[in-house]
Amino acid sequence: MKILLSASLAVLAFASAPAAARQLTIDDVTMLSRVGAPTTSQDGRWLVWAQRETDLAADKGRFDLWRLDLGTPGATPVKLLADPQVNENDPQIVGSTVYFTSDKGGEDAVWSVPVTGGTPRKLTAFKGGFSGFKVAPTGDKLLVWADRKPGAPSLEPAMVKKDPNAGAGRIYDQLFVRHWDTWADGTRSQLFVLPLTAAGATGNGVPLVGALVGDAPSKPFGGGEEVSWSPDGRTVYFALREAGRIEALSTNLDIFSVPADGSAAPVNLTAANTATDNLPTVSPDGRTLAYFAMRRPGFEADRQVLTLRDIASGKTVSLTERWDRSVGSIAWAPNSKSLYVTADDTQETPLFRVDATTGAVTRLTQEGHVGAVAITPRGPVVAMDSLTAPADFFRLGTGAPQRLTQVNAAKLAGIDMPTVTRFNFKGANADTVWGYAVKPYGSAGKVPIAYMVHGGPQGSSNNSWSYRWNPAVFAGAGYGLVAVDFHGSTGYGQGFTDAISNNWGGWPLEDLQKGLKAATDKFAWLDADNACALGASYGGYMMNWIEGQWPDRFKCIVQHDGVFDARAMAYETEELWFDEWEHGGKAYYEDPQAFEKWNPVNYVAKWKTPMLVITGEKDFRIPYTQGLATFTALQRRGIPSRLLVNPNENHWVLKPKNSRQWYGEVLGWMGKWTAK
Repeated sequence: MKILLSASLAVLAFASAPAAARQLTIDDVTMLSRVGAPTTSQDGRWLVWAQRETDLAADKGRFDLWRLDLGTPGATPVKLLADPQVNENDPQIVGSTVYFTSDKGGEDAVWSVPVTGGTPRKLTAFKGGFSGFKVAPTGDKLLVWADRKPGAPSLEPAMVKKDPNAGAGRIYDQLFVRHWDTWADGTRSQLFVLPLTAAGATGNGVPLVGALVGDAPSKPFGGGEEVSWSPDGRTVYFALREAGRIEALSTNLDIFSVPADGSAAPVNLTAANTATDNLPTVSPDGRTLAYFAMRRPGFEADRQVLTLRDIASGKTVSLTERWDRSVGSIAWAPNSKSLYVTADDTQETPLFRVDATTGAVTRLTQEGHVGAVAITPRGPVVAMDSLTAPADFFRLGTGAPQRLTQVNAAKLAGIDMPTVTRFNFKGANADTVWGYAVKPYGSAGKVPIAYMVHGGPQGSSNNSWSYRWNPAVFAGAGYGLVAVDFHGSTGYGQGFTDAISNNWGGWPLEDLQKGLKAATDKFAWLDADNACALGASYGGYMMNWIEGQWPDRFKCIVQHDGVFDARAMAYETEELWFDEWEHGGKAYYEDPQAFEKWNPVNYVAKWKTPMLVITGEKDFRIPYTQGLATFTALQRRGIPSRLLVNPNENHWVLKPKNSRQWYGEVLGWMGKWTAK
């Protein structure tokens, strides 16, 4: 079956393109504007979002606020706030006011401005910083989350008397000692409520988490989607994983409710489920709490089932139990009769509507990746992107999505995007496996192959734009990029996702071998004898595995943040639940063979393919020592190799200059070995 994504994604393409064109480069990508999550006014008239612009000289992004009048046909976006010396971010509309964060004056605070424009007003003055906020729907309270010592009585930072003669060493008695890219410092993300009046949000707030020790929202990626106000502003719902000696082994996030005035301790609403519960979202009528629930403790990629809890009675219903997809985001319709959710589905991430009574699921978008959703009385507004188009806003109605913005039209003018074609084949276990091939625009004859393997491993090479691993940039450099959603990928049902656990080097490698052959058999423009493989995280592990298991297939390999030695990884990584689940559910010392079965270090003697190794010194998920060991093995074997170490990056490459260097090294390495 052949589907041309470039044709079916016409709605995501820009309205016009000049005749003279060129290829996309990483220099283009790093300078693109990036839209943040949209927020809409309750009447549906106003759309507001934060937009990131790149400050290349400062090697970072900065943020402005933009506004669009949805009530005026043909209206164009205007800047609401855009001080070039200030970051304005995280907008929320309550009533006729936009609340947002700003670092004006050098310290983050919550500010407000009328949605129609005007003079911004600073609302908070507490010290010590914070991570996020949510205004109550009633407009009279402000919920703030900030890192403070467990049990902090308010937002006021604790006074710590420092011993001038003390050493600089850190001392720990239990895990986590570090997480993602940060060493533990004894603080936890906690919730506080401040009164919001005409004078602002004064004081240091009332604490809500009480004696609970954990992070709300969770770290490192949790945000406002993990906390929710009741419509009457009296109750706060939040997700939290209680800490302790088992924190590094536990996926047991629970959902708690607590009075917004802090008058009572939080109540655990999901204590009966020892797996993950998250994304608490209260219905507009205040009667129902929606969230997702996993079933298997210790498994971070279990199916996320949309669950409804009647707030009055406590009765719960697993609304999407019969739908074999995993809910990724949740939003209620204004009438509380249905919900909007996103979920991966066969290399796409559409928006779906779910009937709150029957659980019936209706797909609302087709091709593309829905990355954010805002609800209006006239239907959802979504941020949508694809492999060949960065995110823009669209309104969904009865027909095709209505484009609302063309944020990067000027920056992408004169650039021709590649053609993306999907294909499928019979992979391991005779299952249908999907992939795509990206053909450089205007290419004639055969082109060398960039065979990209996604991370996760429970992820997908889906139809979405990326600012890190961007297939269109590889195509712009003259490569035919091929990607396959091997066993373990998401969007094909939970059974397919489960198939990679305790099977890292088995079915996925078989899928990759069969997938590359299927692609080169199908697409005559791919040069089957001139290919490089590349991948990060699990994809990086697969690069090391390919070195020993498929050593004669590729001209070169690019390995980014990949596992080299499963034994060392079992003791060096921070989220132990992931590594242990993926190797049978036990610790290394309990079942070493489960780890050694798929351990790349055991096959170094077979390695022969030239490899570029990339790692970040702040990567605590797959520590940089794994990259150093990979490079050492290559050097000792006398295999052509190169090492790129980013001292200021974690598991990802995020800084603009580092990104440009990354692509320069990667494309340079591939060019060296694929040149004829």
